[in-house]
Amino acid sequence: MPSNEIILKVEDVYKKFPVKKRTLHAVSGISFELFRGETLGLVGESGCGKSTLARMIAGSLPVTSGTITLNGVDYTKMKPKEFRKFRRNIQMVFQDPLSSFSPRMKIGKYICEPRINYDRVSKEEAMKEACVLLEKVGLPADFADRFPHELSGGQLQRVAIARAMAIDPRLLICDEATGALDVSIQNQIAKLLVGFIEEKNMGCLFIGHDLALVRSVTQRIAIMYLGRIVELINSEDLEKECAHPYTQALLGSVFDVYCDRSRPIALLTGEPPSPLELHEGCPFAVRCGNCTERCTREVPALEETAPGHSVACFNPVSR
Repeated sequence: MPSNEIILKVEDVYKKFPVKKRTLHAVSGISFELFRGETLGLVGESGCGKSTLARMIAGSLPVTSGTITLNGVDYTKMKPKEFRKFRRNIQMVFQDPLSSFSPRMKIGKYICEPRINYDRVSKEEAMKEACVLLEKVGLPADFADRFPHELSGGQLQRVAIARAMAIDPRLLICDEATGALDVSIQNQIAKLLVGFIEEKNMGCLFIGHDLALVRSVTQRIAIMYLGRIVELINSEDLEKECAHPYTQALLGSVFDVYCDRSRPIALLTGEPPSPLELHEGCPFAVRCGNCTERCTREVPALEETAPGHSVACFNPVSR
């Protein structure tokens, strides 16, 4: 269960990319906190800035402005040599596990690398630990002698999780970690991640497109639109309490096999504005049915409307 201890704090983070003579606003003023033992979901359509934010939190992409602290340490201003030691505290699991593997490296050596590099343990000790980790993620220990091409996508993702857990990180970032897998395998991987997070009492940022899956494995969900968080809500309250028009549109796009097929599908009109040409006011205004004149002039701040529920909207609505 999540505690009241803040493990990750993101404060007013921006990321801008120069594109010829213009500026691309990838992330704009994002702030949130992640608690120890908590899994926070991050949801939004493609291009909203989820992966850019994840890369900044992982330290692989510098922030333009703002601070990111892990256990009270602001690592965005660390020197490269200092950050290399600190980086062990943050691990990532990516969507395509095969791209993370060297085709010439056996699975066991892949899992051993972090322990050997960071903790200077012997190769023999690291291999023993790798075999134990393989069994913990549901794979036989003899998989340590296999090459990546001999494993399926789901098996490779289990190996990627084992490697991430090898050095006991404080923060795990899952960037579409189940997106390329079959539905049945997605649930298995999600349960595996939840088990590790509870066992290690760490923090997890779970990024995904599948709102139903994200809701099932997280305690809170942050909804992103065009580089901003527009709603932050407890996962169990999402369906009944969400108040931002964009969140409601996302929920309206979720269907199951028992849904009413005669129900009309509510579609969002228009296209998201280009991050190269941001207009004044709320970024969702051009697609929002509740838009007023104020929405076209001012950007709404993310404000708490109820305990554990924050919305960035001048005209929030109830379901």
